[in-house]
Amino acid sequence: MTQELLKTPLHAVHLDAGAKMVPFAGYDMPVQYPLGVKKEHLHTRDNAGLFDVSHMGQLRLHGAGAAQFLESLVPVDIIDLPAGKQRYAFFTNPQGGIMDDLMVANLGSHLFVVVNAACKQQDIAHLQAHLPEGVELEVISDRALLALQGPKAAQVLARFAPQVSDMLFMDVRELEIAGLQCIVSRSGYTGEDGYEISVAEQDAAALAKLLTGEQEVEWIGLGARDSLRLECGLCLYGHDLDTTTTPVEASLLWAIQKVRRQGGEREGGFPGADVILKQIETKDVARKRVGLVGQTKAPVREGTELFDGEGKKIGVVTSGTAGPNAGKPVSMAYVQSDFSALDTEVFAEVRGKMLAMTVAKMPFVPQRYYRGV
Repeated sequence: MTQELLKTPLHAVHLDAGAKMVPFAGYDMPVQYPLGVKKEHLHTRDNAGLFDVSHMGQLRLHGAGAAQFLESLVPVDIIDLPAGKQRYAFFTNPQGGIMDDLMVANLGSHLFVVVNAACKQQDIAHLQAHLPEGVELEVISDRALLALQGPKAAQVLARFAPQVSDMLFMDVRELEIAGLQCIVSRSGYTGEDGYEISVAEQDAAALAKLLTGEQEVEWIGLGARDSLRLECGLCLYGHDLDTTTTPVEASLLWAIQKVRRQGGEREGGFPGADVILKQIETKDVARKRVGLVGQTKAPVREGTELFDGEGKKIGVVTSGTAGPNAGKPVSMAYVQSDFSALDTEVFAEVRGKMLAMTVAKMPFVPQRYYRGV
């Protein structure tokens, strides 16, 4: 017996919009609409795209010790996160591996946390297993999550909530959009300017209809979401990150604030700290996450093995796309550290042929988050 797929509050809306639905993280999700994956990708880069990400887990942590508690499970500064701001974080295990990556927002009265759909139950269990007295975990099951992304996202959303224009990248506010109570962050997973909007499930269809009613906005599926995030060098959990990968191997040191590193006033104190802090100090890791650009036109997909010039295996591709805006095939991969320097040539085995690729800087296209004029 196969388990029945879950549906987001917008499932019927996707069917009406002509979406092609596929199983994803236990949900029946839209992979593309009649526009098609490539045109959806390009539309988001040029205009504004609306994504249903209601499959993600939404949680709240209440209590005076909530920030201190969450900080004990992540190598990230949560205690000093200002009200009205959000931050990227990841749960680590005792081996220093990444259990999931997540977004943490300080809404003043509590922390609002968004976790990956495939890891939702595991993350809830992890939090509950360590929950101290005085901190309450609330699992939100009656809200949808929408992402409005692209260079025209701000002007579209400001028609219904003018105050969103004043928000900067990673700002978060509770506000009304056309009279609907929402939690809005200026962030996203495309590398473009945009917003993620948590809304009561009974209001989700009305909000989606309002936004897609604007001429700049098209529905965008999982296919284009994947190529957009990859072009901008953003990891996908379960592909580019997993429980065997440390933040140092994953090139995520930027997400570990100095206060949590060696010599910081709150150094360590998270699962796997001994492993991660040692790797930071010694810079000694066997493999590194890198960006790769193809020297041919053939896309190099996840799972493709990588070799050096002598035919010795040196790594594996974890994500790959044709790169609609990059104009060339782009991939993410883990390679042996001595092959991780920029401009290093490696070879991908695709259908028996060795295709040359070059280690390149990420993101492959510029990130355009709004940080103010």
